[in-house]
Amino acid sequence: LAGRAYSYHLYPLIAEELGDMFNLDGYLSYGGMPKIWGIASAEERVLYLRSYVSTYLKEEIAAEQIVRKLEPFAKFLQIAAQSSGKIINFSNIARDVGVADHTVKTYFQILEDTLIGHVLPAFSESIRKAQGQSPKFYFFDTGVLRALLRQIDQPLTDQNYNYGILFEHFVINELKRTAEYKGRDYQFSFLRTSTDKELDLIIDRPGLPRAVVEIKSTLNIRESDVAVTNKLGSEIPSSRLYCLSRDPVRKTFGAVDAYYWRDGLAAIVE
Repeated sequence: LAGRAYSYHLYPLIAEELGDMFNLDGYLSYGGMPKIWGIASAEERVLYLRSYVSTYLKEEIAAEQIVRKLEPFAKFLQIAAQSSGKIINFSNIARDVGVADHTVKTYFQILEDTLIGHVLPAFSESIRKAQGQSPKFYFFDTGVLRALLRQIDQPLTDQNYNYGILFEHFVINELKRTAEYKGRDYQFSFLRTSTDKELDLIIDRPGLPRAVVEIKSTLNIRESDVAVTNKLGSEIPSSRLYCLSRDPVRKTFGAVDAYYWRDGLAAIVE
């Protein structure tokens, strides 16, 4: 009944929930599904995640008849995984899958409705050099993402190209989930300019300055890493600038406060 219903979402485990069990490289490799953290061997983790992807396709989608044709949706899932964290080009994805643009939009909506991922919209206020309103899409779990990319059995180190991409997924998901679990009514977006300069995350925090967040997987943040954030962040009204990385040393470059990711998360989600 209206006024008597409460809605709660349970996501993969966050770092705070895992406590002393948490390991960043392990999390980036295999994600935060609760079952994963009860499995000791890498081989079993790989089998579980492959099975999860298969089960999701067969049971959640086919059995529930959410889509009528499973084959194009299965192809879409792989392409969506390849595009995760990037601006969505609906026309290109539709061409690759062999379906209409509106069908691809429906597919993305299915992923959102089933909590398999979330759309990150473009920042809505008018800022010089900003262009386009196409959103990004982020999968809900790095382990599931790697399984869809067929990379789950490959060792992951910070020398891998995808390491930075996975770290960005992890930080954005941690920020969103921590804010939701704490009951914060935050809104998340990103900014890409006409010259392809980008702000990874802009968080509207009622009663607080906007948080403009740069995400870097490096162990040693330098001033050059946050040059774009300093420049573009100054154009975001009522904002505070952050950089979250693996660098354990707190630093300041211009208007940007650089934090170790865990400390930065605590500073941003007050």
